Amino acid sequence: MRRDGRPGGPNPGRPGPARAWSQAPEPQQAWSQAPAGPPPGGYAPTQKPQPYAEPRRIPPAAPPPRAPQPPRPPSAPAEPPKQRRPRKRGGWLRRVALVLIVLMVASVGGLLLLDTKLNRVDVLADYPGRIADTPGTNWLLVGSDSREGLTADQDRELAAGGDIEGKRTDTIIVVHVPKSGATTMVSIPRDSYVNIPGMGRGKINAAFNNGGPQLLVQTVEEATGLRMDHYAEIGFGGFAGIVDALGGVDMCVPYPIDDPLAGINLQEGCQKLTGPEALGFVRTRATALADLDRMNNQRAFMSALLKKATSPTTLINPLRLWPMMSKTANSLQVDDGDHLWNLAGLAWGLRGKMVTTTVPVGGFEVVDGWGDVLLWDREKATEFFDALANDRQVPQTLLTGAP
Repeated sequence: MRRDGRPGGPNPGRPGPARAWSQAPEPQQAWSQAPAGPPPGGYAPTQKPQPYAEPRRIPPAAPPPRAPQPPRPPSAPAEPPKQRRPRKRGGWLRRVALVLIVLMVASVGGLLLLDTKLNRVDVLADYPGRIADTPGTNWLLVGSDSREGLTADQDRELAAGGDIEGKRTDTIIVVHVPKSGATTMVSIPRDSYVNIPGMGRGKINAAFNNGGPQLLVQTVEEATGLRMDHYAEIGFGGFAGIVDALGGVDMCVPYPIDDPLAGINLQEGCQKLTGPEALGFVRTRATALADLDRMNNQRAFMSALLKKATSPTTLINPLRLWPMMSKTANSLQVDDGDHLWNLAGLAWGLRGKMVTTTVPVGGFEVVDGWGDVLLWDREKATEFFDALANDRQVPQTLLTGAP
């Protein structure tokens, strides 16, 4: 009983919990007896629940069958991200080395091609009684007056003297390249009076004129006691062509030379000689000592020519090196066993310290049928060539440029 006299508990309008659960009507009964209008307190009207019916589910249509797919190849494992490699030092050196290797291969290929263009002849053939091999390397260099292959314009430019049949030798040089020490270049005067096999005594250039390079080689070997290992011969046109291919050769002319027969008029002093001028310089005899001066000029010019041919400005310049090599290959006549690399070895042997001289001369004499001839000093000449035959330096007392 509350203080106000009304019965009930704390909330008389609502039953207690236990009573409310025990006396609560069934849900359907409660819904049926619910008043139609709103409750006194203004609450929302009670809704009559409807039984739950799950909506009808329509299964989705089956997808059309898929065409069989080819098996996929196994995917490659993902590559790790590329990392920038640190730049190694010396990369430019490898590139330079690669360029040099390419150039060397190209040079070797070009050298082999040019080697096939050399004019070869069986010059150093054996003959009965030929001397045995001697130490060191011996070359016989011959300059002939052959006009073969020259046009009329070239003949006039070189002052070759017209259409002269055959060929004679204007230059005979023996080069001895020792195993060590200085190379020796020896001029043999063309009027040297020596024994010519099969002909008897006569001027040495007659051996070349009558028996060609084979007889000349045999005559030189018997006169000197040196066995020749290599042979090289060049004519007028080839000599001038090599000089022009090098762009001319610097030469110090020791005295003025005016020789219409050789086609030159040179002033004293250092100057660059063209091909025709160089040819006239090594041919002329319009000097005080004639043939002896000519031999001195030939040796001096040969040294200048080889210096130019083996200089760095030539070797690293393909526009100069290739024409020079091509002209050399087309102009030279060599022995069957000779190659361009043998000629390169000769050029290198003549590039450094070199002794230039002539055969010890004993005097001149007039011989019937031969005219003026040059006699060797037999005693000195024997000592001279014995030194070379034993690969020794020639004694200084035997080195001469004039009698």
